[in-house]
Amino acid sequence: MPQLLGEYECKMDAKGRMRMPSQLIRQLGSEGAHTFVVNRGIEKCLNLYPKSIWDQLSAKVNSLNTYVKKNRDFIRYFYRGASELSLDGSDRLLISKRLLEYAGIDKDVVLFAVNDHIEIWASDNYDDQMETEPEDFSGLAEEVMGGQLPENEEP
Repeated sequence: MPQLLGEYECKMDAKGRMRMPSQLIRQLGSEGAHTFVVNRGIEKCLNLYPKSIWDQLSAKVNSLNTYVKKNRDFIRYFYRGASELSLDGSDRLLISKRLLEYAGIDKDVVLFAVNDHIEIWASDNYDDQMETEPEDFSGLAEEVMGGQLPENEEP
């Protein structure tokens, strides 16, 4: 699956339907482009996964030791509200009211494509999240990526 890219402004209708931008549909390709799983994001957003990516992620979550309380708590929260979705004939997704309420989504939505999934944000929440840019992005980049070597370099 190719890396997903882009930010897309969308509108949610009164029934909780949102049209998937054609640019995102093209990036997803024909394989599995019409079936997704949506769940609660770590921040106040929703995560939309192509079904094949969800299956891989779900397998990792399912391998956690359920005798460890933190694991059980994580598993419950991770799956809470998770729902399988398919695009309708107009390339729309119908998202449950409960998930929309969790993310504070009413009408204006931003889809933020991140690697292998799409974050669905209430437009105001997305703007707030992106405005809190770290004071020292250079330092953060060094801390997070400093140990990473480019693919063509060896230690």
